[in-house]
Amino acid sequence: MPYNNFSVGKDCQVVVIGPFGRVDFAHVTAFEAQQLTTSVRIDRMDGTLLGAELPKGWQGSFQIDRGSQAVDDFIAQIEQAFFASGSVSAGTMYQYVNEVDGSTSTFQYQGVVFKLLSAGLYKGDAAVTQKLEFYASTRSAM
Repeated sequence: MPYNNFSVGKDCQVVVIGPFGRVDFAHVTAFEAQQLTTSVRIDRMDGTLLGAELPKGWQGSFQIDRGSQAVDDFIAQIEQAFFASGSVSAGTMYQYVNEVDGSTSTFQYQGVVFKLLSAGLYKGDAAVTQKLEFYASTRSAM
């Protein structure tokens, strides 16, 4: 059994299929996703406590060290489409995780919309780090 049988950051790859096709970000340095739920709690009169967590989508973010104009162009296309038609189609994302047993897990995020939280801070002798947030209606294992 290998000593380091846990996932590390470079075991993950994310592919974005935006409303206008595949988007290749040059230097993705971090990816994070969280499930969203709504809590339901019931306190029955007999003292029994019941609970449920109802799925309400997924949210997350990318951290990208700017290596091209891909993020800026991607957001500009979304804005232009919105102002031209009043709406924008959602995208799809795929997350591939190389598991410690050698297999690959694939997760599909559907109904994905994006928000550019930071276009980057430009200063001498430093990478320009951008942050892109997303919301997805669903996430499923494939």
